[in-house]
Amino acid sequence: MRRGAATLPAPVLGLALLAGAAVALPLVAIIAHVPWDEAVDLLTAPSSLAALRLSLLTATIAAAICLLLALPLALVLTRTSLPGRGLLRAVILVPLVLPPVVSGLALLLTVGRRGLLGPLLEDAGIRIVFTTAAVVLAQVFVSLPFTVLTIESALVAAGSGPERIAATLGASPATVLWRVTLPRMLPALVTGTILAFARALGEFGATLTVAGSLEGVTRTLPLQIYLARESDTGAAAVLSLFLIVVALAVVLLAHARRAPTTGQGAPR
Repeated sequence: MRRGAATLPAPVLGLALLAGAAVALPLVAIIAHVPWDEAVDLLTAPSSLAALRLSLLTATIAAAICLLLALPLALVLTRTSLPGRGLLRAVILVPLVLPPVVSGLALLLTVGRRGLLGPLLEDAGIRIVFTTAAVVLAQVFVSLPFTVLTIESALVAAGSGPERIAATLGASPATVLWRVTLPRMLPALVTGTILAFARALGEFGATLTVAGSLEGVTRTLPLQIYLARESDTGAAAVLSLFLIVVALAVVLLAHARRAPTTGQGAPR
């Protein structure tokens, strides 16, 4: 006889329901405030479409950059004995716990006119702050840790045995990487990229701080929602629901391959 949730103490079940409600009720509240008869018009309004296009474009670019940067970083953290790896990992994960406005301020003080790299960028004729590039920069800053964590966890779980065997048989480091490591990491690469895209799509605070809110240039969908709530709660609810649907699809897609193993090994 399979043991079910009924074998758990009642307080555990109660707290589990409370936890589920704490997440689900606010989402239900948004759905309840959606003016369904106007939803299509609100979602296809010029300002909404402009914000949606910009969000999809910048999130896609940010996710690609995260993949490009996260893979080498995860390999360094798991496949080398580089001194200070623990500190490097901690630094990479800092954006996960920083308030969004602090992330934006950090970026502003890095690439802004008077920032750390500001004079060099200005001499080169490059302007990042309050441009679409600043949106991508903010999205990469907050999304990169998710991709690194995903790939690093997969590398640790997979182990380095096959790579060591290939190297012992005479394969070059490049061959080992392309023929052994990357094929084994493909699911993690896909998942990490999907998570980065979702996080980038929902980025708000850092973007507002370093990029501002210029329609068609830096005003992403979260910024459009923030502005809409001031005058039209219905419009804000419609746009929010769109992001919720996208986020739900991303979570289901990222974890779909785990479904077949669910329940395996359960006590009988």
